[in-house]
Amino acid sequence: MGLFNFIKGEFLEVVHWEDSSQDTMVYKFPMTDKQQIKEGAQLIVRPSQVAIFVYEGQIADVYEPGKYELHTATMPIFTSLSNWKFKFENHFKTDVYFINMKQFTNQKWGTTNPIMMRDADFGILRLRGFGVYSFRVGDAVTFLKEVFGSNKFFTVDQINEHLKSLIVSSVSDVIAEAKIPAMDLATQYDEIGQLAMARITDRFGVYGLMISDFAVENLSLPESVEKAIDKRTEMGALGDLNQYMKFQTAEAIRDAAQNTGGGLASMGAGMGAGAGIGKMMADSMASPNQTQGQSQAQQQIETVACGQCGAQNRKGAKFCGECGLSFIKNCIACGHEIDPNAKFCRECGASQVVESKCPKCGENIDVNAKFCPHCGESTKA
Repeated sequence: MGLFNFIKGEFLEVVHWEDSSQDTMVYKFPMTDKQQIKEGAQLIVRPSQVAIFVYEGQIADVYEPGKYELHTATMPIFTSLSNWKFKFENHFKTDVYFINMKQFTNQKWGTTNPIMMRDADFGILRLRGFGVYSFRVGDAVTFLKEVFGSNKFFTVDQINEHLKSLIVSSVSDVIAEAKIPAMDLATQYDEIGQLAMARITDRFGVYGLMISDFAVENLSLPESVEKAIDKRTEMGALGDLNQYMKFQTAEAIRDAAQNTGGGLASMGAGMGAGAGIGKMMADSMASPNQTQGQSQAQQQIETVACGQCGAQNRKGAKFCGECGLSFIKNCIACGHEIDPNAKFCRECGASQVVESKCPKCGENIDVNAKFCPHCGESTKA
């Protein structure tokens, strides 16, 4: 290489960036320690880009999309820097950063851990959700200062996790403050999204970012709560308790028909079941006023106290209406749902007794304990 070509290689005549990726947010123009920008060099800033010149850690000039001819005489911020040492020279040294100002669309967000929600009907619930959002750089200088630093390039993946945490935090705050009943969540996605977007806008703005679109696609409740909501929906659709009892009776007939097998024995069982269900239908079709009066009397009498908060609940309820405590008892061996007072599982036959009495002192002890913790007596014969 001749001396002329060597010198020409050290002075840059064109500064530009062609983005071939889909997720690069910041690109630092590559320059070796010996390379400098030639006086009169061309700066090309493409649409949806902003170029920022930085000299020794200080932001000097910001260029919007366009084509520029670089002269130190027309760079007032540069020449006003007290440590600018290239005045009146035919070349200069600086860092050039290109900021991508386009929209980054269809970004996913979701809850890593459940959101805690207090509901008037079901108590404390664990809620999960997910959706999509779009964002872009709104203030290139703020973004460069607060997020990028001095790396060679910066991508969406490098900030996505932090943005997701800001989004989930905003959604959690909105759900807590809006106090939307669990049964109505599915109809309020748009409202929740709009309220959350207002909060997200402020939080993104700290980093020089703008959120342009935000959507809640799903908020899911625990399966047991969804089943309880389905039952309430059935009752609401049927109108009153009398109609609901008829509906339940019809379901019982269908189940009995599906469960009865062939042969005389099963036929007899089916006839017996049919007779029993016929009585149920007759009872359910009795005078609505009589049925409703009996139901109300039973509801007034048959209540149970929650073991956690003491609130009175309808007998047979699966959850406490005040604190959300589950009343469902499961087998300690196979996990099958059983009667709360059952001593044996009807599915696997396992004993549900977890305590026994000491043969010497009579205190309650664990059924698997080898010695009494109160008197030390051996529990094994």
